[in-house]
Amino acid sequence: MTDTKQTILSVRDLKVDFTTPDGMVNAVKGIDLDIKAGETLAVVGESGSGKSQTMMAIMGLLAQNGMVRGSASYRGQELVGLAPGELNKVRGAKITMIFQEPMTSLDPLYKIGRQIAEPILFHRGGSKAEARARVLELLELVGIPDPQRRIDSYPHELSGGQRQRVMIAMALANEPDILIADEPTTALDVTIQAQILALLRSLQERFGMAIALITHDLGIVRHFAERVVVMRRGEVVEQGTTEEIFERPTSDYTKMLLAAEPHGRKAPPPEAAPAILEGRNVTVDFEIGGGGLFSGGQRHFRAVDGVSLRLREGQTIGVVGESGSGKSTLGRALLRLVKSEGAYRFGAIDISRFDRKQMRPLRKEMQLVFQDPYGSLSPRQTVGEIITEGLLVHEPNLSRADRDRRAIAALEEVGLDPTARNRYPHEFSGGQRQRVAIARAIILKPRVVILDEPTSALDRSVQGQVIDLLRDLQKSHGLSYVFISHDLSVVRAMSDYVVVMKDGKIVEQGDTEAIFDQPRDPYTKALIGAAFSL
Repeated sequence: MTDTKQTILSVRDLKVDFTTPDGMVNAVKGIDLDIKAGETLAVVGESGSGKSQTMMAIMGLLAQNGMVRGSASYRGQELVGLAPGELNKVRGAKITMIFQEPMTSLDPLYKIGRQIAEPILFHRGGSKAEARARVLELLELVGIPDPQRRIDSYPHELSGGQRQRVMIAMALANEPDILIADEPTTALDVTIQAQILALLRSLQERFGMAIALITHDLGIVRHFAERVVVMRRGEVVEQGTTEEIFERPTSDYTKMLLAAEPHGRKAPPPEAAPAILEGRNVTVDFEIGGGGLFSGGQRHFRAVDGVSLRLREGQTIGVVGESGSGKSTLGRALLRLVKSEGAYRFGAIDISRFDRKQMRPLRKEMQLVFQDPYGSLSPRQTVGEIITEGLLVHEPNLSRADRDRRAIAALEEVGLDPTARNRYPHEFSGGQRQRVAIARAIILKPRVVILDEPTSALDRSVQGQVIDLLRDLQKSHGLSYVFISHDLSVVRAMSDYVVVMKDGKIVEQGDTEAIFDQPRDPYTKALIGAAFSL
């Protein structure tokens, strides 16, 4: 069937270069792509492929050390090299953009109503009262509950999904021709992802706008996009209709991306495997609210409510649930890192009443790997110093040479070049930094590792590599994992037992295949339905 849609943005031989202390970096190397009226075009590829920089260049939003060459023509008007005053008539009005993490894009000092009103007043003029009325209309349009009250909220007072809806409202304020959505759902739970994508689709139909979706999630692409552009190392390696790309890919790189979905199943430990970590009736309360003279004192929020969990040697328990379900807090409570009530055992030891000093000798056997390795790795330490820091505490008699030998062995085990120990975290990719974080945990030869969203910030292909690494380490070291995640496809590949949490409680638990194939609780069914319909 002939495609009769009009091309409204034409990109030709676009190049993006960055000047760095180490020389020139060629981020985008002369690409061509078109965006047509009313269509959804997905631009996919791993981190560093140039997909975001392509769109930032088109919008004139590159960092100061960035340079753009080539052509980006919007309805016949050249955008590359356009004077800022003229470019501002297009961006924010005709072409708008929403970003991956709204909390970094929204000003924490201003109420959301004011922030949404800014592009309206800039491009349309009018009074503040008229702009406020338009903001209320937009908040209602994107499904923000109680818009009359929320218009005067600050960003931190909204959930992640609500903040993303605010960003969408801001982008739609002037009814754009093209909406660029840069990883708009990556940081969101699967049910919120599904809501945001459904919202974008309905708004697209209402306004007739084109959407350029930048993502590494091919599940979303398959169900949402009409055409796909695949990028690698600053170049377009393949493009075509979604059906062509998924059913008849021609590039080896595209085939690799399509094959990178988590696969395989974790075998359960032997029936006789003893418990290594146990928490019974775990309850965690946090104090919230003022405590000022007229505040009425502190209030309590129950993050984990009477949860019991028993991890056996060699087992992987997947803990799933939306943000705020209590899964990460449960993980920290099991390691005795937060104040909590309940009965705890580590192996044969009752640690229920252990204080910090009593827990210290056990810390080397109970390790934690975080979601964001960039935030958990000190930028001032070399990788070698980061990895061996725990040895200074738990094995203080080791010599510097012994620590260095242990660091080399740990880096080799996680698939990194041992010379990397002399470099700093910012010199590594996200996947490499996560390997450093894993090396820091395993160098102490633990028995239990709590993995808190260890793959959620990674590309699918890198996720697969990290999953394979974690499986290999578990097998070679006899590790037991608590794997916390909202990515159900990763949980299914990693876990032999699954616990589903909602509002601080367990709503369902059981063997992985039973949970995924025959869920009983409506909440579990909703989670699985949202995850595997994308």
